Amino acid sequence: MNQKEKMHSGELYLPGDAEIMAEQTICLDRLYDFNQTRPTEQEKREKMLGEMFAEIGEGCYIEPPFHANWGGRHCHFGKYVYANFNLTLVDDTHIYVGDYTMFGPNVVVATAGHPILPELREKAYQYNFPVCIGKNCWIGAEVIIVPGVTIGDNTVIGAGSVVTKDIPSNVVAVGNPCKVLREINDHDKEYYFKDRKIDHDTLDMMK
Repeated sequence: MNQKEKMHSGELYLPGDAEIMAEQTICLDRLYDFNQTRPTEQEKREKMLGEMFAEIGEGCYIEPPFHANWGGRHCHFGKYVYANFNLTLVDDTHIYVGDYTMFGPNVVVATAGHPILPELREKAYQYNFPVCIGKNCWIGAEVIIVPGVTIGDNTVIGAGSVVTKDIPSNVVAVGNPCKVLREINDHDKEYYFKDRKIDHDTLDMMK
């Protein structure tokens, strides 16, 4: 197994391998061009994302600046995914994001890690494990998601959380390390923020 093949296997490998670096640099050039686009160039951005990502559905929007180790090369987005400023995807292996998921500002999704043993880090060894985020999730501002984590559908991750373990579907989870606070429930059908009630009669989506 060569270094490139080890990238997606969970094995230790050397990311400075010449073949890897050559491909990665091409991806980073495209990412640079994406980040130089103007707000009026939405069609151009959409086309570029389609070329940069492994998969990306219709209606996705990523607000520049956008950062990714491979420029989205190993990212699989569903439809209508939204990302605010400074989304960082450490996409040395695959990242999967379901339809309608939203990212707040300054979110980091990391698939790459380095061994604890200092002698291995000194030689620049790395390992990668995929991250999976479900449909219709809200990942709050400044959240960090580490390698190998799966987050279920409809889940909300509170701002500033560090997600080190899998989080199930249909919950609100917060903290460092991130833990389930509660399930999404009937109260959430009536209130959208603290004591602010949802006016179902005026919301088109509820009709």
